[in-house]
Amino acid sequence: MGCGWQFPSLSASPVKPRCSREVLVYCTSVNSFGFWETQHGCSEHIPSSCWERSNAALCPHRSGRYVFIVQKGYQERETGPESSVITKVKGVTQSPSKVWDVGEYVAPPEGGSSFSILTRVEVSAAQAMGTCHEGPSAACHSEQDCVSGAMDASHHGVRTGRCVPGGSGRSCEVLAWCPLHGGSSSESLAEMAEQFTILIKNHIRFPRFGFSKANIQAAESHYLKSCTFNATSALYCPIFRLGFLAEQAGEDFAVLAEKGGVIGVIISWDCNLDLPDTECNPRYSFRRLDPKGTLASPGYNYRFAKYYSWNGTCTRVLTKAYGIRVDVIVQGQAGKFSLIPTVITLATALTSVGLGSFLCDWVLLCCMDKERRYSSRKFEQSCAHGWAECTLQPPTTAANKPSLLSTPVSMEGCKNHCLLRLGEKSQGS
Repeated sequence: MGCGWQFPSLSASPVKPRCSREVLVYCTSVNSFGFWETQHGCSEHIPSSCWERSNAALCPHRSGRYVFIVQKGYQERETGPESSVITKVKGVTQSPSKVWDVGEYVAPPEGGSSFSILTRVEVSAAQAMGTCHEGPSAACHSEQDCVSGAMDASHHGVRTGRCVPGGSGRSCEVLAWCPLHGGSSSESLAEMAEQFTILIKNHIRFPRFGFSKANIQAAESHYLKSCTFNATSALYCPIFRLGFLAEQAGEDFAVLAEKGGVIGVIISWDCNLDLPDTECNPRYSFRRLDPKGTLASPGYNYRFAKYYSWNGTCTRVLTKAYGIRVDVIVQGQAGKFSLIPTVITLATALTSVGLGSFLCDWVLLCCMDKERRYSSRKFEQSCAHGWAECTLQPPTTAANKPSLLSTPVSMEGCKNHCLLRLGEKSQGS
């Protein structure tokens, strides 16, 4: 907003001018009459200006507090710790046909950071290598429709070139594990699967700082045999129930066991190495990683086969397995005080908020014996009458910027000059 050009009648009683040193702010603008318009108040003396500037410095203090305290800008940091994960599953369950132990329902058995636990299986009838019809997907009318030796990703085997009857019509014959459509039986392992226990051993190391720690700190060798995980009372007992993982991920265990899914166990190590080692603790979170509501190929499943000999013939049983896959993800960062990032962050903060300029001004204006000489170059002389303020336009520099030096004028001179320029402007128009 610019200042208005209103003056009282010349016959009116003179009003004592209000002239003071005013801080030059570059957000002032030049109006159509060639005068500077200032959009801030004036300070009567330098100590008041120093106080105003001190108040203005309180806002940068907030950003500095965020950088140093929240972001810990004084620390050297390392992300992505070196990590190892070892897992073990325990538990026994029963299906309508058999009892299942760890060796049968956990895959792979190595105990790595990713493994699956079977919760439902679809077992096919016994199959042997031979020839049989492929089914409705390979319908044919003659042998010309069945190219011998043809193989395709959608086929169940290698075509022999014959068109044979099968089912409700005729289809191409294939060399494959037969019968292809002998039916299958479904069995659930979820009766006791919810009570399976999973031990997750994690060891991390930040090589830059030579710091390492594990998520197990047992004073006694048999501690892990009698504990289960609790975030407050048993943080260093990483033994989880499978039902607990599903619950923490916000899933219904029965639904999850029917269709399968992927549960992520995220272990986060955020360590401030300026504090004791006891302050560096793992933080666990759990979430489902696969898309939950998709209609195309929902859940998690895979196939595997078991082979045996029956009457001298190699036979197999194909199993389609549904299960809960557990992915253990380790992440973290560590920080420790270092002089170099401290200096860099401090210099950047002072520069970005203009605090360096403020400190220099404060020292020169409030603490030095030549403050008047400095203030004469730092501030301009302005005069105001009523609510309208005008300042004579000082000489401009080569860069067409206003000079910091201006000549003091009286209130009457300022007013007459404004009226004179106003008259010139009117005559020119």
